[in-house]
Amino acid sequence: MGKIHAVFGAGGGIGSVLSKRLTENGDKVYLLGRKEDRLRDLSDQISQPYMTVDATDEGQVSKVLGKISENEGRLDGVVSLVGSIFLKPLELTTISEFEEVMRINIFSSFCILKQSLKFMESGSIVFSSSTAALIGLKNHESISAAKAAVIGLVRSAAASYASKKIRINAVAPGLIKTPLSESITSNPAALKASTSFHPLGRIGTPEDVAGAIFWLLSEQSDFVTGEVIPVDGGLSSIKLRET
Repeated sequence: MGKIHAVFGAGGGIGSVLSKRLTENGDKVYLLGRKEDRLRDLSDQISQPYMTVDATDEGQVSKVLGKISENEGRLDGVVSLVGSIFLKPLELTTISEFEEVMRINIFSSFCILKQSLKFMESGSIVFSSSTAALIGLKNHESISAAKAAVIGLVRSAAASYASKKIRINAVAPGLIKTPLSESITSNPAALKASTSFHPLGRIGTPEDVAGAIFWLLSEQSDFVTGEVIPVDGGLSSIKLRET
């Protein structure tokens, strides 16, 4: 019998690839997100249920996860791919912009984690951080702070709930070619510069990140918790020799 998963941000580039792969594995996937048209299209493609939800609203998150638990009797895996890309010099960033970055990235993670724990007896929860939280990148102050907060949340919660056999991990992608990053990847100059930063000589694909998350949801990673796995072509760990 397949597992029961809830994927927040299922309509995005990584979320849709992950949901398809989980479906092909024989699992049931609840497609969750804010944009109903994307969720409906994906649902039609892979024959999985969808529900709209604002992941920064704890009440809405509780409602959808409670519905899944009621329908299925259990919840084996939860993935949060809710997030944003915000690149702006610190001195030009307003308080309201900073608050919005934090709300989308860390408030959503808090709400999803808190409510998931109410409906899971064991299993795996996976969040999305960023390479920007692991190394210093110019003009990334706001998003770096938010994604670093995700890492802190993941590691502390992993310690708190390990005895309950709930594993909590995160992936930390580099630049990934998705609709969210289109403002960068559609600009030839920006894309060339970004590609040169990654030691493997390319930016990432949704499949790269979905593969890591798929593994973290599987029994193959059953001895892994509290980890942050970079999926960034070596950006956070390798320095290329300048010639």
